[in-house]
Order: sequence, then C-alpha cells, then structure tokens
Amino acid sequence: MSMQKFYSNGKLLLSGEYLILDGAAGIGLPTILGQEMLVNNSNLEGVLSWESLDESGDCWFEGSYSLPDLKLIRFKGQQKVADTLQSILMEAKKTNPNFLDSNQGFHVTTKLEFPSDWGLGSSSTLINNIAQWSEINAFELLFNSFGGSGYDIACAQIDQPIIYKLNEGSPEFESVNFDPAFKDQLYFVHLNKKQVSSEGIKAYKRKKVNQDTIRDISNLSNSLLSVTSLDAFNEIIKKHESIVGGLLGIEPVQQRLFPDFLGQIKSLGAWGGDFILASGDTSTKAYFNEKGFQTVIPYVSMIKQT
Repeated sequence: MSMQKFYSNGKLLLSGEYLILDGAAGIGLPTILGQEMLVNNSNLEGVLSWESLDESGDCWFEGSYSLPDLKLIRFKGQQKVADTLQSILMEAKKTNPNFLDSNQGFHVTTKLEFPSDWGLGSSSTLINNIAQWSEINAFELLFNSFGGSGYDIACAQIDQPIIYKLNEGSPEFESVNFDPAFKDQLYFVHLNKKQVSSEGIKAYKRKKVNQDTIRDISNLSNSLLSVTSLDAFNEIIKKHESIVGGLLGIEPVQQRLFPDFLGQIKSLGAWGGDFILASGDTSTKAYFNEKGFQTVIPYVSMIKQT
C-alpha cells in the first residue's frame, strides 16, 4: 500500500461554551491551521513506529508499539503521551477489529501546523485523523477516549463555520454562512497559557443549569448568524459573557484583565486560557502587544471560509 495522508482542521468555539454539553447550540469555527498525518508501510514487521512533529518540524514525541497487540515497546518524550496514544489506538481497534490486525509494519508521522499550547485542537485533530485511518466514526472514538461535546470533531471535518448541538447525546451540526461584514475588526488574542478543557468541564458539571439558560445561549448563537453590524455583534457577545460568567461564578475576562479596552472581548471555549476574541479596530493589535500579549491574529488569517 502506498502512503496514506489524512488531514483535520483545528477549531475555535465562538459561542455555546460548556453549555453545549447540556444541549445548547454553539457556533464552531474551523481554523486554517490543523494537523496532518502520514502513514507509510515499514520494513519493521510487527511494529508501529510513531513520530510527532511540532509546527517547526521538530520531533517532540517518538514511540514504538508491537502489532497487533499495541504493547508499548519504547518511547522518547512523555510517558503520558505514549499511554494516551496507545489508548486511542486500542479504542479504534476495539471499534474496528480489522484495524492493525496483522504483523505488517507501519511508520506514522503527525505534523501540527500550530503551537500545541494554542488550544486549537491537537487532540481532536489527532482523534479525527486516527478515525479516518481506522475507518471508524470519529465522534465515537472521541466520546470513548477524551470525551467532550464533539464540536471540535465536526470542525475537523468541515471547511466552514458550523452550528452544533447535542440532541440526547448525539451530535447534530450543519455548515452555516457565518461571514460577518465587520470581520476585519475581529482579532484572536492568545492569553499565553493553555487551558485544560477536561478540568473546566469537571467544574462546569458541578453546576446546575436550567433549560432557560440553555435556551438563552442557543438564541444568542442563532442571533450571531444573522447579525449585520459590529455594535449588534458586541451586544450579543457581551450578553453571552455575562450569562456564562454568572453560571461559572467567574468574572468575564474583559472586566478581569482588560477593563480599559474600548471594544468588546469574549472568551472562546474553555474559560481561563487559550484564545479570546477581541472586537476592536486597527489599534487592537497594539493595545494587546503593549500589555504583553504578542499573539494577535486577524479573523481572516485564522478562520477557514469556503
């Protein structure tokens, strides 16, 4: 078999946040940057060798697993990475017993296009690529391994913005025409720290969320799809921040870190790290740079549009 090549988009969550877990509708944005996975046959029979490259092309993890039992032979890097990769592959094999069911050798190379601490989906892109390779349902693989809402898997597969919800635990999503006329005034700012989504989800699950709140967030998500002015957009994301902040008992990031910012700021996905959205103007980049935040990316340079 010749080389197989798989690719998955990264993601950002514009609206919905943790409430998607309880059935709220949210808007997912696939990013221009993602992760590639190359699978080649190897002369090492009965061995799956794995090499993970970062956005600079430097190797940050290597591992070898015996086939077909997927026992770890050796690794270079973090033990947690070796164990997590093993569990994902074993879960894929459980779903499709024919996957890696021989002593043929394989060499896999994964290539991230974004820094792993950006929170654009180093895990979800890996899950989706392995699901493609093993010919199984990527949502099933996610739910059986990492868990989460699954919006990131939908973004991995679709090249334009989506509206996403869980209906009794089953993913429902469709591509939407979210292409705001004021997108040149939107920026993504990295907060210089990585947010662990699983920890935020655990904290959220301790809260009691009523159906009115879920409906309010869904309505705001739908309102974003038809908004035509920056002022109206700012009002919606301000209201969204207020609802989620009140639910989590966390002060929204604008009040907490950037009270003098003249535009509007919204957390994206897990609160407390990764990227925020800043709705501003041509001075926005300089504002954040002066406060020590050097990664300020224009909307059009980050988000895929068909």
